[in-house]
Amino acid sequence: MKIPQTLPLWSIAAPVIGWLLLAGVAAGLGGAYELILVPALMASVLAAVYHAEVVAHRVGEPFGTLVLALAVTLIEVALIVSLMLSGGESTAGLARDTVFAAIMIILNGIVGICLLLGAGRHREQTFGLLGVSASLATLAAIAVLTLVFPNFTSSLPGPSYSSSQLIFIAVISLVLYGTFVLMQTVRHRDYFLPEVALADEDVHAPPPSNKLAWSSGVLLVICLGAVVLLAKSLAPTLESAVEAMGAPKTLVGIIIAAVVLLPEGLAAVRAARANRLQTSMNLALGSALASIGLTIPVVAVVSLATGWTLSLGLDMKSTVLLLLSFLVATLSLGTGRTTVMQGTIHLVIFAVYLFTTIVP
Repeated sequence: MKIPQTLPLWSIAAPVIGWLLLAGVAAGLGGAYELILVPALMASVLAAVYHAEVVAHRVGEPFGTLVLALAVTLIEVALIVSLMLSGGESTAGLARDTVFAAIMIILNGIVGICLLLGAGRHREQTFGLLGVSASLATLAAIAVLTLVFPNFTSSLPGPSYSSSQLIFIAVISLVLYGTFVLMQTVRHRDYFLPEVALADEDVHAPPPSNKLAWSSGVLLVICLGAVVLLAKSLAPTLESAVEAMGAPKTLVGIIIAAVVLLPEGLAAVRAARANRLQTSMNLALGSALASIGLTIPVVAVVSLATGWTLSLGLDMKSTVLLLLSFLVATLSLGTGRTTVMQGTIHLVIFAVYLFTTIVP
């Protein structure tokens, strides 16, 4: 993304308007007023990711994709925690549904679109195999330990960990993600650096000034606050709409994950179309890792503090789809070269996931 030397007006106005609209929520305005909150929420999310991209462009790769992943994950974690605290024990499975949705959206939806559109435009694309392999291995380990393994423990009945097990898994998730970040940014940074074409103007564009980067950093925090509070205000309406459709409650988690990941997904697709598939994979897989590696420890703390039992284990259908996704991703990304075939396969699995969620 080319960074202008001044921030566009919309990126400043979006969070300000969001906070002003929250005053109407506090005043008790409802009904049609909530329809205004939806575009305000989307604008705040887009503004948040824009400011994260400004900061990311300043610090460079691979720190840039890390900043984007952490910004998106912070939004997701804040949404889940706020909804858990307002919904009580009835939201015990919200974290599981949202994290699983994020993995499926990223691993099949975003990756599939990137591979399909990128290869459709450039016929065949390449990326660094070592970085992607490390990302997939770490993601598979955390996902299985947090979303599948709870179904096979016996300390508590049902798909839940006991308190000691939950603490242990939360620490394990942080250790795995922290080690991955160390590898990505220090020990093996070159694994995640794209081969930059000389004509790639987006990459070679001058970085923003320190003043601009700091301004974006402050606005990023303001945007995140607006996103969390707007989403919390819209949560009851969203849940009522899902119930009115007769759809499962898991659809709420998919909607939350889709809203949060949409801007970063667009950034990954833009990079793939520009023949920078390494950047796309860094964005996509990095977001998935941050999503599960940081969300689970945070919701574990909330669960332990409130005494609520956290439901983490997936049902059998979701477990099969998760394992199939990792198997296909390992095969399709295991050569360092991709064509439209791999993209089509990932998108088909994503379509099956969406369809069977609505029509189980």
